[in-house]
Amino acid sequence: MLKLLHIENIAVIERCDIEFGRGFNVLTGETGAGKSIIIDALGTVLGERTSRELVRTGENKAVVVAVFYDIREECSAWLSENGLSDDGDELIIQREIYADGKSACRVNGRPITVAMLKELGTALLNIHGQHDDKLLLDTGSHADFIDKFSASDEFSGTYGEYRQVFSLLNEKKRELNALDLNEAEKERRISMLSFEINEIEQASIKPGEDSEIAGKRKMLQNQARVLDSLNYAYSLFSGDETNAGAKDAISEAANSLSGITFAAESIQKLYERVKELGYICSDITEEIRSLLETSEFSPQEIDYIESRFDLIQRLKRKYGATAEEILEYLKKAKDELKSIELSDEKIRSLGAEIEELNKKAAFLAEKLYKLRVSAAKAFETRVSEELKQLDMEKVRFSVEVNRRESLDIRGADDIHFLISTNSGEPLKPLIKIASGGELSRIMLSVKNVLAGHDMVDTLIFDEIDSGISGRAAQRIAEKLYMLSGNKQIMCVTHLAQISSMADVHFKISKTEINGRTYTQVASLDEDGRVDELARITGGAKITETTLNNARELLLNARKFKIQCR
Repeated sequence: MLKLLHIENIAVIERCDIEFGRGFNVLTGETGAGKSIIIDALGTVLGERTSRELVRTGENKAVVVAVFYDIREECSAWLSENGLSDDGDELIIQREIYADGKSACRVNGRPITVAMLKELGTALLNIHGQHDDKLLLDTGSHADFIDKFSASDEFSGTYGEYRQVFSLLNEKKRELNALDLNEAEKERRISMLSFEINEIEQASIKPGEDSEIAGKRKMLQNQARVLDSLNYAYSLFSGDETNAGAKDAISEAANSLSGITFAAESIQKLYERVKELGYICSDITEEIRSLLETSEFSPQEIDYIESRFDLIQRLKRKYGATAEEILEYLKKAKDELKSIELSDEKIRSLGAEIEELNKKAAFLAEKLYKLRVSAAKAFETRVSEELKQLDMEKVRFSVEVNRRESLDIRGADDIHFLISTNSGEPLKPLIKIASGGELSRIMLSVKNVLAGHDMVDTLIFDEIDSGISGRAAQRIAEKLYMLSGNKQIMCVTHLAQISSMADVHFKISKTEINGRTYTQVASLDEDGRVDELARITGGAKITETTLNNARELLLNARKFKIQCR
């Protein structure tokens, strides 16, 4: 149950602490005083979506802290499963919302995600707003109500098994659709896959080969440059079939000078220098030849590396960014080809599985239908009893469960609520004839019936009394109080009848100080309750008569409470 709600800098609330009690808690106040902000703050601390606009103007962050006590075993188990401490006495939840849109959540001082907080929050309390009446107008939600009411072990087990079977059935249908190609498409795909598999297999690519070839190519490109230069230098020195090399040219020059050395001493010296140059040139030529002969590099090798590199690059453009991805594509292509080639057999196998799953799903759906029909009758009786207690004696309420041919994730049932609000009138869909006040009472009746199936200790009703007055309001007040015998109830209301039933009564008020708006929450004593009830019934002008009416309301409420004990 909720013990304390601490709020800082949420909208017009600068700071407040609300200590809730067991039983029936009521919040009242003028329209716009900030009652809805209290509900928003509760939603925030329990993981509902929020925004930076919730932070009070001029502040950096807002803080909401909720303290719960007498925690259910289910909550304790959840805390343990998620590695959160549980001292067994109190559960402290804190959420901070920052002006930049960020937020932080903690449970007993440990940080958790918003998703985790929301999961925990659903196990702690439920908030029923005035817009929940719209659920009654959504026929899809009628099945939710019946299923929640049906939550026996038999129903839960059957429903869980059905959903598993239905999900598997859809999975098998998707597999079958993927295999069910027409013949022309099948042949085209087989041809394409066969070509791709053959192309990759012929390449005989190995894992990591693309990196290895790229590295060798870079190294060999440098070696090729050296070899080209050596070959060119060697051809210049040794010559070839068409041109004489430097070595032969110098040798011829030396021979030419050798016949005229007698002519002058300078020619003799020149001859000796040219002859020496010939020896040097011959040595250089031999050295270059030796370098060429001892080189491990071969033109054939770079041709192979370049060819292999080009092949791998072509495959990478088509099948993957790495050799590993290319090989993975090859595996998938082979698997797909095998699957297509075996598709006829697979189709027959899947068809048999689908037929069997259809039978099982239909059997479970029929079982769900019978359980829902039984639950619907009991639900119908219980809601009708509740409606009579809410001053709707002549209203007939019925639950229609229709079986259809098609299955969905819930089964094969369409569930609708029918109602007749006047004697002699036929039952019609609730969506077509219920008024706002009737919807509020019907929804409260449904909530009362489902309360025993609701695994939370705290229920919050936010202005569910819309369109209600007079005797109907009194009946709703009595019903809410009776519900508080088993649950902690909080109710935001504008009705004096409901307010008078409170065990703890809070007044929400708004003041303006130095141009800023402030909302305050006060727990009312007896005199304060009289004044507040008088304000609700009499408006701005409070007279002794309205005060006496307020005291009478409180007196009658006490008498009713005594009768209920």
